[in-house]
Amino acid sequence: MRLGPKEYPPKCPFCDDFIDPPKELPSTNFEYPVGVCKNCGAVYVYDATGYHLGAAFVEALLFACNEDWDLAWQLLPEDDYLEATIEHYDGVSHKIVPGGGYEGRKVKGKLLFIRLHDDIQEVTAEGVKVRVKKTIPEVAVSKRSPRFSKRLVETLVKEKRLEELVALAQEDTRVIPALQRLLYAVDEAFRWQAIRALGAVSAVLAETRPDIITKLLHNLLYARSDSAASSWGALGATAEIITQKPELFKNFIPPFVSFFLDETARKEVLWGIGRLAEVKPELVKKAMPALYKLVTDKDPAIRGHAAWCLGKFKEKPAKPLLEDLLDDQRVIRIFTEGELKEKTVAQLAQEAIAAIDNA
Repeated sequence: MRLGPKEYPPKCPFCDDFIDPPKELPSTNFEYPVGVCKNCGAVYVYDATGYHLGAAFVEALLFACNEDWDLAWQLLPEDDYLEATIEHYDGVSHKIVPGGGYEGRKVKGKLLFIRLHDDIQEVTAEGVKVRVKKTIPEVAVSKRSPRFSKRLVETLVKEKRLEELVALAQEDTRVIPALQRLLYAVDEAFRWQAIRALGAVSAVLAETRPDIITKLLHNLLYARSDSAASSWGALGATAEIITQKPELFKNFIPPFVSFFLDETARKEVLWGIGRLAEVKPELVKKAMPALYKLVTDKDPAIRGHAAWCLGKFKEKPAKPLLEDLLDDQRVIRIFTEGELKEKTVAQLAQEAIAAIDNA
């Protein structure tokens, strides 16, 4: 087929060299196809919809850093890297289509580029080159079931019928976005049940479709960073999903914990650290110094969650701090043992002390 007058192969915006088609990788950290400019080392990712540049940017930066979350989240634009975007990229033909239409198809795809400064590239480039050579087989088509409906998903969550919900998710992957929608519920107790359900479903689907759960985790983290007011359950759901498969999704822990810096997110992060500490405390051990400080926070919800959290680590040095809370009668709401409960800070401190004594 002849190349039309308006379509042309893409070039790197930093060095003007032709680039190869982006490819999908076997890592569970990446939803979008990625590539590397052979000339200047710039990394690029392909978003076929053109609507998810925030999530695509996170993946491009992570891939450029050779999947080193600690490094990626420390870098600053301009100071440490440059970024650029090419619009109207067609992933089928590997061409730029300025008119936005090609062979009867609408072309909305975008390529997002990250070029690390040379001193940082020296550290990451070799690992990135190795990763980009690996490809994965075609991903299976999402399943569909005649039984599926958003109303059925909502009913199963309300009635806490987790086994039926998991079975439905195995028949129809649309259960995942249906559950994600429930994270916006105004009813806090129901929202926590949706979080619990999302964790149970993700644990099963991750065995056969880790790509779906990886995409979900990316979306949850991006939703929380993009709009705090409309994503109340995003961090709780992120923590619950990671807790189900900590070894598989442990690379999502650093960006999750980074939300500690956001005071409006701190309670959810504390809860998530506590959940992770129940199954793999070593993965969140770095959070301990922050917990010691937060047991004296002016907000009783933060004090209570920090106390609850310390109890999950079961470390004796925390006891004196917890004992200082035994007269704190402020009541908070905390999701524990599968239910949203009201407890005093003193009760949570006493329970944490008991867990430490019994360890």
